[in-house]
Amino acid sequence: MRNRYCLGIDTSAYTTSIGIIDEDMNILLDMRETLKVPNGRKGLRQQEAIFQHLTNFPILIDRASKEIDFSKVDTISVSTKPRNNIKSYMPVFVFGKNQGYILSKILDTRYKQFSHQEGHIGAGLISTPNLDEEFISLHISGGTTEFLLVKDLSNNLNIKLVGGSLDISFGQLIDRIGVYLGYEFPCGQKLDAVARYGNRLDIDIPIHVKDKFWTNLSGLENYFINLIETHIYREEDIVFSLFYVIAKIIKNILVNMLNEFGIESVLLTGGVASNSHIRKILMESLSKCGIGLYFPTAELCRDNAIGISYLGKVKDGY
Repeated sequence: MRNRYCLGIDTSAYTTSIGIIDEDMNILLDMRETLKVPNGRKGLRQQEAIFQHLTNFPILIDRASKEIDFSKVDTISVSTKPRNNIKSYMPVFVFGKNQGYILSKILDTRYKQFSHQEGHIGAGLISTPNLDEEFISLHISGGTTEFLLVKDLSNNLNIKLVGGSLDISFGQLIDRIGVYLGYEFPCGQKLDAVARYGNRLDIDIPIHVKDKFWTNLSGLENYFINLIETHIYREEDIVFSLFYVIAKIIKNILVNMLNEFGIESVLLTGGVASNSHIRKILMESLSKCGIGLYFPTAELCRDNAIGISYLGKVKDGY
């Protein structure tokens, strides 16, 4: 039967997502429900997140059933763990895994498993189909800052971790500074808006790159908190400078990787990759270094199930 669909499911730490694409890679549905974090909190416990997924998932399925003919779904693909290694585990993904498996049995479809990280890369690939077969993928999100060497093989993605943060992630750094400034968690989009009115501070902010491909970020958290506490600088200038420093660290590591691996194509994924200031700074600086920078739309950088749907169509899964 022509035009069969792939339904993707992603139940991350902060978003319940369902996505459906057709055989021509057209996005038919992209439904998400952000999990609610109480005021003043910096995150959710796993059991709290799972309870909200339990509430959100039937609502999304009901909405999807009113827009899509589920009899046309021939593949259900699910993110079942954070990364594609054997020790990677997070309870929120077990919920999505089980729901996807049940749906596949009821609808009598194929069932494929991928990692959440692969889903982010998939969202980049569906947006940039002409990307080289081998590329660097930077996964920067609320919980992850990893530089990945990726081979887009015919059956699956081959992913090797080659760099990243040795302590907190870029997303955690942004959220912690945002919460300290009084914003509700998660803070990324709110700080993006604040920084539109900011300028880079004319001070020497220390950054640390270790062994060419690795960094530590907890020191920057303390540094920016101290900047705030001085009450000398405007909030918007502090936030813009935070994004500038993040972009500078990324640029330095990517230039080192270009020299080491000779790979000129870089795919940015994850929620932090949707930041308009980091994008602009990187595009301007990396173009001068001979590095081709690719990223999905801002919406597809954030947690979604479209990348998982895409992988379900074109890869074998696990």
